[in-house]
Amino acid sequence: MFRLNGGRTGAPPIWRAMSAVDTGLVHLVGRLRVTGGIPAHLRGRPLLMTANHIGVFDAFVLIAACQQIGVSPRFLLAGGLLDAPVLGPALRASGHLRVDRGKAGAVEQFGHAVEALKTATSPIIVYPEGRISHDPGLWPERGKTGAARLALAAGVPVLPISQWGAHEAVYWGTEKVSGPADLLPLARSGFTAPLRRPKFQVHFGRPVDLSDVEPERPGAGMRAHRKIMRAITDGLVPLRAAEPDKPKFHDPTRPTDTVSPWRP
Repeated sequence: MFRLNGGRTGAPPIWRAMSAVDTGLVHLVGRLRVTGGIPAHLRGRPLLMTANHIGVFDAFVLIAACQQIGVSPRFLLAGGLLDAPVLGPALRASGHLRVDRGKAGAVEQFGHAVEALKTATSPIIVYPEGRISHDPGLWPERGKTGAARLALAAGVPVLPISQWGAHEAVYWGTEKVSGPADLLPLARSGFTAPLRRPKFQVHFGRPVDLSDVEPERPGAGMRAHRKIMRAITDGLVPLRAAEPDKPKFHDPTRPTDTVSPWRP
């Protein structure tokens, strides 16, 4: 775990280096536009940030957007990423948190995440959907209550992040990579992105008001989850005003087998 005083100072050197490379890559691939921000009174204290998941490249865009507003976030990541060769050790050394959904250690990991969040002085980012949206219009999926329950258990504020455009950088590809052939669609789409110069938009919204959600009452996690997802969707609407139905960018590899309950 690393501690910050509301900015980047204090992050592990490896994470500062990775973030710098990331920012350069994002600006090489497309154009970044950031709106909103983190209120001064929420900097340097525990804060959970929740974002919609629209593509393989959107985590890179989120990191660059956070760097632009002066914070170095940590992510709640799937165990597979933290176990990956080369990348895994770098991510673990950077202080990111682990979650293995549906596995025996998930409850214990949730407890560790709650304690880490209570003492964090840099934001932690979670994708409430748990995967890239399968909605035909790329609106947020129903998602899971884990992020909401984490915020309630730790007693920390939630800041919604809405993003659009990162889906144009790289194709979705496949759910699982089993060989080099699975990476070809991503490689082809990624190589053409700098020529297309997609516009990456990231909006940091107002903190979600969870004051009326009593953590001990049954269904509290779902009530908080609905508030969080609606806040993310509300912030997304103006970002994609020209694409209210379906994305103009067609990704032939992304599944479209679910329907968003949050779509306006």
